[in-house]
Amino acid sequence: MMMNKKTYLAMSVAAAVALAGCSDGKDGQDGADGPEGPQGPGYVPPMVDSAEVTNLEVLHYAIEEGQVTLEFEITDADGYLVEGLDRAEVKFAAQTDRGIVLNRDGEIGGYGTYTLGGDSNAEGASLEMDEDGLYTFVYPMAAVAADDAGILWLRVGGGEAAIARTQPLIVTKPEMVHTSSTETCYSCHVDYATSSLKHPSYTAVDMNGDVDFVAGCLVCHNNVSSADEQGGYAANTLQKIGHVNHQKFEKDFAPTNCYACHEEAPINVSFGGPGCVDCHTSSLSEQPMPMNADMRELHANAADKATGITIAKNQQLRAEYTSSVTAPVMTEEGYCSTLTLFKGEEKQDLEALKEAGTVSYAGAYLHGYKNSSILGRSTNSYNSSYVDGAYKMCFTNMVEFPDATYMASTRITFNEGVDAGYTGVTLHAHSDNADGTKWDRRLSVHDTSCTTCHTSESNYHKNGAYADGGLGCVACHNNGQNRNSRWTLPVDAFVTAAFAEKAGFYALTDSTTGEQTGWTAGNGPGYGPMVHGSHWGKANVRGSVMETDRNGNEYEVYVQNSAAQLNAENCVACHADGVDLFAIPNQYMRARSFHNGDTDMLASPITANCFACHYDDAALNHMVQNGGEIDASIAELEAMGINWYDAVPSESCAVCHAEGKTFGIDMYHNF
Repeated sequence: MMMNKKTYLAMSVAAAVALAGCSDGKDGQDGADGPEGPQGPGYVPPMVDSAEVTNLEVLHYAIEEGQVTLEFEITDADGYLVEGLDRAEVKFAAQTDRGIVLNRDGEIGGYGTYTLGGDSNAEGASLEMDEDGLYTFVYPMAAVAADDAGILWLRVGGGEAAIARTQPLIVTKPEMVHTSSTETCYSCHVDYATSSLKHPSYTAVDMNGDVDFVAGCLVCHNNVSSADEQGGYAANTLQKIGHVNHQKFEKDFAPTNCYACHEEAPINVSFGGPGCVDCHTSSLSEQPMPMNADMRELHANAADKATGITIAKNQQLRAEYTSSVTAPVMTEEGYCSTLTLFKGEEKQDLEALKEAGTVSYAGAYLHGYKNSSILGRSTNSYNSSYVDGAYKMCFTNMVEFPDATYMASTRITFNEGVDAGYTGVTLHAHSDNADGTKWDRRLSVHDTSCTTCHTSESNYHKNGAYADGGLGCVACHNNGQNRNSRWTLPVDAFVTAAFAEKAGFYALTDSTTGEQTGWTAGNGPGYGPMVHGSHWGKANVRGSVMETDRNGNEYEVYVQNSAAQLNAENCVACHADGVDLFAIPNQYMRARSFHNGDTDMLASPITANCFACHYDDAALNHMVQNGGEIDASIAELEAMGINWYDAVPSESCAVCHAEGKTFGIDMYHNF
C-alpha cells in the first residue's frame, strides 16, 4: 500500500484551521493527575572492566561463626565502578590472651585467597557481584567465632582481570591492640610504601584511607612466633622486630628509650609477656608486673648496661639547663668570650660543678665567619679563668680570616655514662659576631632531625651532641674546617680489593713497613655532605660478603649500615620544610674528603651535597657540565689574590633542580 503524504498534510492543515476557528482563545481546564508511576532507575554511572589504580571501600563486614563476610565496591582512579573482579584476599588475626595471633594451620584466626574459577579455592568461599560494582566476598574460617575480636585485613585485585591490586585495608581492629603508631614508625621510616625495602606493598590503610602501618605489619608479624605451639603467622614477631632487630642500629639508638616508638604505654601482665622476653632472661618471666607500671618510664630510668646512659636523666639535664656565650670582644688579652651555664633562670657555678665532677668538660673554639657561614677554626687555644662561676676564655694563636669577622662556639658536657665525651650530655652555644652582627645558621633541618632516630639523648663523639639539628657538629664540620670525616675499615672488611675501590675506598698503609693496615674513604665536606655521605654515601658501606644465588653461583655484595633500612629518597625525615636550592650561599666548601686528604681542593656547595651520595662518574660529569666543582684549587685562587671564601662558584643546579621545577629535586626525593 502506498501512503500519499500530500493528502495527510492537507487534512492536518484543515483540521488545525477548524480548531482555531472554534477557539475562544483560552486554555481548557487541566485534567486529573494520573496514577503514580514506578520509580525510575535514576542516574546509573558507567562501569569499567579495568583499573590501573583501584580504590576499595568496604560497605559492610561481619565476623561470623566459621566465616567472614565483606561487602565492598571498587572504583578506578576516575571514580567509575569496576566490574569483573576475579581475586580477593582476606586475613583475620585473632586477639587472644597471648596477643594477636594468625595461625598458619587454621587453629587461630584465618586467611586465604579466592580466585574466580580457580582450582584451589577453599570450600564455601565465594566472590560475587550482587549489583553494579557491589561485591560480596565470603571466606570460611573454621576457628573463627561470631564474638571474636581481631584485625580484619582485605586486599582485592591483581588477578587475571586487568584490575590493579589495591593497597591492603585494615577493616577493623581492637582498641589498644598496639601502642606504637604510624607516626612514631614514620618518623624514621617515612612513606614506607614507596620504598624498595621489605614488603612495601603490605603497607596498609584504614577505612578512612590513612596509613595504618603498625596494624598492617601486626596482621602477619603477630605477638606470637610461628615457631611456638599454636604460633602466629611469621617467625619474627612485631615486638622482636622492634626490640631486637633495631638494636643492630650502629650508633645511639637506645633500646631503653621506649618513648621513641611507643606513643601509648605498653600493657603486659608479667615480665614473661610479649616484648619483655625478647630482651630479658627467662628468670624474670614469673615475676608479676608492678600495678599500673608504665614500662616506658621503667626503662627510661634504668641505666644502659653497655653505655651507662640513663634516658630520663639525660632528658632532665637537657630540659633544665641551658648555656650562653658572649660575642668575642677584643681586649689586651686578645679576643675574649665568657661562657655561662643556667638552670632555668638561675646562673650556675661552673667552676664548682667541674670540681665536683658533675661537668666533665667546658670549652670553646673561635671561628672565622662570613655570609652566614663558618669559615673554619681560627683557634682552639685560649687562656681561661672563672669569673663568678662563669668561664672566661681569651683566645690565642689565632689564624686570621681576612675581610671576615669572628664568633665562638662552646660546649659544656655533663659527666654521664661510661665516657662523657660520647655518652654524656653536651649543651652547645654559639656567640654573636665580633663585629656586632648576629650569628645566624642557615638551617634546612629541624631540632629533632637527628634525635628522632638517634634516641640515646647523648653525644655522638668528642663532646658533640645530636640535639638541635646537629648544632654542635658545625663547630668542627663546617665550610672551612676541612675535615676528612674519614671512615676506616679493617683490611679484611672486603672480600676483594676491586669491590673496596669501587665503593670509593683506598688502602691505608703503615708508614714504616708499607703494609696495608685497613681501608678508608673520605665522607663529605662540611656538615650537610658529611651527613648525606654517612647515611647513604661511601660511609654507608661497611665491607662486603659473598652470597649464593639460587643456581649455586657466588657473588659479592656490599654490607651496608642501618641507614640502608630507611627510604633514602625521603629527605623529609630530616628536611621537614624542604630545601630551597636558591637559598644556599654560593660559597665554596673545603673538600679534602673528596680527594684522599688533599687540603687544596674546594667543592661548590650543591654539588658537594649531591656528590656525597651520587658519587659515580656519570653523576659527577653531569654536575661538572652544569658548573659544579669538587676540585677547585685554593692555591690558584690565592695566586689571584682571592680568599677562597670570597670566590663565587658558577654551578647552575638550582635552575633545573629547585623545588617546583620540571626536574626539581622534589620529583626524585620526597620533601
